[in-house]
Amino acid sequence: MQYRPLGRSHLKVSALCLGTMTWGEQNTQSEAFAQIDRARDAGVNFIDTAEMYPVPPRGETYTATETIIGNYFRERGNRDKWILASKIAGPNRDMRHIRGGQTRFNREHLTAALDASLQRLHTDYIDLYQLHWPDRSTNMFGDLGYRHDLDEQLTPIEESLEVLDEMVQAGKIRHIGVSNETPWGVSRFLHLAETRGWPRIVSVQNPYNLLNRSYEVGLAEMSMREQTGLLAYSPLAFGTLTGKYLNGLRPDKARLTQFSRFIRYTNPEAQSACARYVQLARDHGMDPAQMALAFVTRQPFVTSNIIGATNMDQLNRNLSSINMGLSDAILEAIAAIHRSQPNPAP
Repeated sequence: MQYRPLGRSHLKVSALCLGTMTWGEQNTQSEAFAQIDRARDAGVNFIDTAEMYPVPPRGETYTATETIIGNYFRERGNRDKWILASKIAGPNRDMRHIRGGQTRFNREHLTAALDASLQRLHTDYIDLYQLHWPDRSTNMFGDLGYRHDLDEQLTPIEESLEVLDEMVQAGKIRHIGVSNETPWGVSRFLHLAETRGWPRIVSVQNPYNLLNRSYEVGLAEMSMREQTGLLAYSPLAFGTLTGKYLNGLRPDKARLTQFSRFIRYTNPEAQSACARYVQLARDHGMDPAQMALAFVTRQPFVTSNIIGATNMDQLNRNLSSINMGLSDAILEAIAAIHRSQPNPAP
């Protein structure tokens, strides 16, 4: 396993991070425990979750994932072996089961969310506490068109950072990060940290994969120059880059089979590009998923690649990707596909 600095902190996290958003929905607690043990055996020391998980988010399963992780720590007693990341849910996503559906990054909601997460996770502190998406309307979750709303009610970033600073000082969280953010948002967080003495973000958790490399425009430079590395989520584009959904296939129990809402990577252009990447991997005797993961992990602006799995075979193959090198021929072919079909799934 490789280990990389988490921003400008003293922490070093594994280049592969264990994702958890299926636990409590597609995975049972016993399956989740087995995944944690297997990842730890492979050298993974970084685990990412969220109060919102599992997905799809619904009231009946809300908080199940954090509860499972907390049960693991309580039973195993090895909390100190893990760098733990979680997230507070943001506003405007029609989730009335989370604090009445009006979640904001203000004192009331930050305090309520963090205290509840700490209780569920059976821990006194969270190593990396992240804002799951911006407390403002912006282009995220596949929406590239920014539309400004002069009348929008939002929580000022200053207010959020002031509260987060108090939480750091109290020892409840060690570091902060953002997710689904834009270059403007990242720069604003950094500016306020520098000028006000508030905590500096150490990471940005955004989507990044062969079908969506939009992070490279603007945010990659920010990550390199400001040491705010990417925690890449959806590195397999909801599993499409494995090739298992090509030609209309819908395997039993697979995510896109069970949940119709996950359509971000299923448009015809994305499917066309996906087929080319899958064929490229097979032509070079590689597993398509491992090629896709290896491409993400090797990027210099990536701190950690968040892998997820619904069964142990998937997890083992994902973990093995850390040892996969990509030849110049493969990298040149990936670049050629990207030039001809750039970011088909925003």
